[in-house]
Amino acid sequence: MTLLESILLGIVQGLTEFIPVSSTAHLLIAQDLLGLPAGDLMFAFLVIIQLGTVLSLIALFWEDLWSILRATPDCRHASFERTLGLHIILATIPAALVGYLLRGAVEALFRQPLTEAAIRLFSAAIFMTLAELLGRRTRGLDSMTWLDAVFVGLCQVIAVFPGASRSGATIGGGMLRGLDRPAAARFAFLISIPIMLGAGGYQVLDVIHVPGLAGILPAILAGFASAAVVGWFAARWLLGYLNRHSLYAFAAYCGAAGLAALLLRSLA
Repeated sequence: MTLLESILLGIVQGLTEFIPVSSTAHLLIAQDLLGLPAGDLMFAFLVIIQLGTVLSLIALFWEDLWSILRATPDCRHASFERTLGLHIILATIPAALVGYLLRGAVEALFRQPLTEAAIRLFSAAIFMTLAELLGRRTRGLDSMTWLDAVFVGLCQVIAVFPGASRSGATIGGGMLRGLDRPAAARFAFLISIPIMLGAGGYQVLDVIHVPGLAGILPAILAGFASAAVVGWFAARWLLGYLNRHSLYAFAAYCGAAGLAALLLRSLA
């Protein structure tokens, strides 16, 4: 893998981790177009650069996270930040459990062909379309209940599997519970931080022992940096976009990208 290829994959990761179009599906497609073979080294590379997008979220929501971290343990005072912190914990539990119990099966999916990417892209398109058609979109984060948090957490379980759109599943889940688009996106980003940190940290402990990893360290650093920078801009852009626009454009894109993935598969 060259530095240019690693930067390109980092850009793809940063753009598609938060924009609801399925980052893993796009990484599979990009990997195929660049002619990069699947294997332990590629899996290790993808695991580590994903942490770059976690860093971008922490940077973007630093003030919110600090307020939540200070307020959540305080049992003496009720506040919006404390309630939000408890909802984030509640929404994180389902995906954390499923990710731990099915970690072997989840890792195996990274080695599946483009058909897997197409399936996940089509699923994202359907889910976001349903969220737009069925969601009332009249509530803000201050109106969230524990039931809303659990429902969005269950939607995040979908995102445990590679190729599924994490942001598409969780934003759509919030909208199906009646949250408006900006509130659903904000909560989706906040709950992705602990699960991505936990899953990424756990996987890094495994992949640091992959033979040959030191040889691609410059490529890993380049991919990590590009994913972090592009991810920050992508997440910030999406929050502004959803103030004025629907998810239909992303649903249509996922459908078209799914067809493209199937076409690439048939030509392989």
